[in-house]
Amino acid sequence: MSRTCLLLILAAGAGTRMKSEVPKVLHKVAGVSLLSHLLCTATQSDVDKICVVIRSGDQAVSDSVEDCSDIFFFEQPDQLGTAHAVLAARDLLKEELDDVVIIFGDTPLIERSDIIELRATLENGADLVLMGFHTDNPRGYGRLLFREGRIKAIIEEEDASDEQKKINFCNAGMIAIKREHLLFLLEKVKNKNRKHEYYLTDIVKLADACGLDIRVLRVEREKYIGINNRVDLAKVEEVWQRKKRHELMLNGVTLQAPESVFFSYDTEIAADVLIEPHVFFGPGVKIDSGTIIHAFSYIEGAVISANTRIGPYARLRSGTQLHPAVKVGNFCEIKKASVGFETKINHNSYIGDAEIGANVNIGAGTVICNYDAYHKHRTTIADGAFIGSNTSLVAPISVGRDSYIASGSVITENVSENTLAFGRARQVNKYEYAKKIRNRLASLEESDG
Repeated sequence: MSRTCLLLILAAGAGTRMKSEVPKVLHKVAGVSLLSHLLCTATQSDVDKICVVIRSGDQAVSDSVEDCSDIFFFEQPDQLGTAHAVLAARDLLKEELDDVVIIFGDTPLIERSDIIELRATLENGADLVLMGFHTDNPRGYGRLLFREGRIKAIIEEEDASDEQKKINFCNAGMIAIKREHLLFLLEKVKNKNRKHEYYLTDIVKLADACGLDIRVLRVEREKYIGINNRVDLAKVEEVWQRKKRHELMLNGVTLQAPESVFFSYDTEIAADVLIEPHVFFGPGVKIDSGTIIHAFSYIEGAVISANTRIGPYARLRSGTQLHPAVKVGNFCEIKKASVGFETKINHNSYIGDAEIGANVNIGAGTVICNYDAYHKHRTTIADGAFIGSNTSLVAPISVGRDSYIASGSVITENVSENTLAFGRARQVNKYEYAKKIRNRLASLEESDG
């Protein structure tokens, strides 16, 4: 694009219908806030400056942005409408940028291509560009009013007549305008409507009166769902997940029951991965090819190498790194642990804060006791070690290469290489004692009766 551009995100809405103390734009879709979705799209769109308008005193919104050095935040002192919100960034609107693109902070599904198309239309001679969609259920949306094929105005539903409410061509919310016109039009906006607010959409009627070239791009409604309440939030989540599933399957990932698998915004899965039903991916997951994720597994913050087997009913937490051909079975939990090549952790085990080598066998019911109520401690298990079932490893501790831990042990001291370690009391067998216990219990039962 040869023209310079300011992208303005309106994020000052109170969001009262969300019934939440959390600012609306900080509610999440696919594990990340609505605002973060939009900022990611904005930074990929080659705009020159990004500005976010927030509510006065809403520090949580600006604080939520990890790197905001290139983002300008302005506060809207009073909630007087969308045109008033844009004017909060008046200082930037005076700068020598060619175009301004305005988007709403509660529409996280918009894409880079939408912004590029708006800008290209301005570059091709338009003064003001809108986006509109057709729908069988236009309730809640502003209607686009045409006369003789030319857009004349946008009427908000609260102010629309019964006849105008029948119009099914609706405002999608995104606006692009040449900067030279924006301040002039905004300062002419009045609040003569049922809400007594200054509507940004009123600049369309004003621009038409000035003879400006106004164009409307037709788009699909699905990408422009605005979030006003938790129902809308769920609809947007559904749309995002459906698109992500579709994308992954086209890229070679097998989803046996796609509608039951949920991804995060940054999930990366290679081709030839098989995912069974009811699997949830939190943020920070990367999975290499040939891996199978069995049903009912929960994975977040994990890097999983090729040809691993996970689950069913496995939980992988942040900091997990699995090397190739690892097996993590049913009801296993792993946290902040590196697990080496072809190691097996097949049943009912907890592995936390650990470094586990290659070809290690972790028996059923093994627990790494990594927490002493004050600090987390590390455990190291070298290549080829065998950890018997129902073992407790009390960290900090190390288990040497090719060592063997007897089942049922509580290990509190380091185990050197190629060593057999027992950490349990000696077994005592008392002949005929089982019969005495049964008789005593039976007599107690009779007396209770």
